[in-house]
Amino acid sequence: MAKKTVVVGMSGGVDSSVAALLLKEQGYNVIGLFMKNWDEKTENGCCTAQIDYEDVKRVCAKIDIPYYTVNFAKEYMENVFQYFLAAYKAGHTPNPDVLCNREIKFKHFKERAVALGADYIATGHYCNIAVKDGKNYLLKSKDRQKDQTYFLNQVTQRQLDNVLFPLGIYEKTQVRAIAQQYNLSTATKKDSTGICFIGERNFRKFLQNYLPAQPGKILNLQGQEVGEHIGLMYYTIGQRRGINLGGRKGDGEGRWFVVKKDINKNILYVSCGDESPLYSTVCSVKNMNWILEKPFAKQFDCTAKFRYRQEEQKVTITVQANDSIIITADEGQRAVTTGQYAVLYMDDICLGGGVITNILE
Repeated sequence: MAKKTVVVGMSGGVDSSVAALLLKEQGYNVIGLFMKNWDEKTENGCCTAQIDYEDVKRVCAKIDIPYYTVNFAKEYMENVFQYFLAAYKAGHTPNPDVLCNREIKFKHFKERAVALGADYIATGHYCNIAVKDGKNYLLKSKDRQKDQTYFLNQVTQRQLDNVLFPLGIYEKTQVRAIAQQYNLSTATKKDSTGICFIGERNFRKFLQNYLPAQPGKILNLQGQEVGEHIGLMYYTIGQRRGINLGGRKGDGEGRWFVVKKDINKNILYVSCGDESPLYSTVCSVKNMNWILEKPFAKQFDCTAKFRYRQEEQKVTITVQANDSIIITADEGQRAVTTGQYAVLYMDDICLGGGVITNILE
């Protein structure tokens, strides 16, 4: 029987390197495919994509698999980055990694992989997939600290066809140990953090290249002016650092933090000490993507994450029309932020997610 061909999305990091290695060890015909999604250089004049591609070449040579590169910079700009800018301009806090998965990795990348003869595609995501009765179930990974189902909440049922996640049954420490055992050049490479196209650069300086800053007033919740902000897009709900109100006495004891933003009036609202204004229990969510299928029940209980680094919270879901839902949490949630994704779970199954639009209560 001929070997099945798997095209692996190679990023130049340890995770995708080990994913490719494991699949070859399992007997697949493995091809590495490196995606270049951003053309800009860093402040030091260094092209990080080129550095990562060199790591891809070294790993593929080591494990003896062919590799290719593809440029999706145009697709990324149109389908991910423009949305990112529009969301910031509207005062939201977007998550471009979620859209990158749906629009690039599991769409354009998958199409290119099929053109290369792929029976399957694979990535270095920490998650699992199960197929039952012709349906794809997106499942949490063994390593719950690294689980990345949150970032895959917008991937569709059909996009998960013929997809492999070889790292789902491993802890991150095991993955690094495997890389060291096989002397892969990426074994000790630092994990990428933050937004991929910004990298190690200063976020505010980067954003200023695309969106002009509009300074405005900072008010407390009593409507008194306490300072000036440098542009609403640079602040997130719950933020404590970088508000530059140090030394100014507030109404309460403790530090200042961001409570809300008024885009129309260009006002940043802050509070001091008392965090109760940050807590909410009810929010609305739009563009809900149900990975399996839209539930028949109009109301049901499950768990949810309102941001990636958060424990799952017990919630009640009320299904609305037009792919929207209302989420009611059992307990108050701190700093639920518009523009971020709320992602739903039923035990180990990721049900899908959508964009938080309004804080209702």
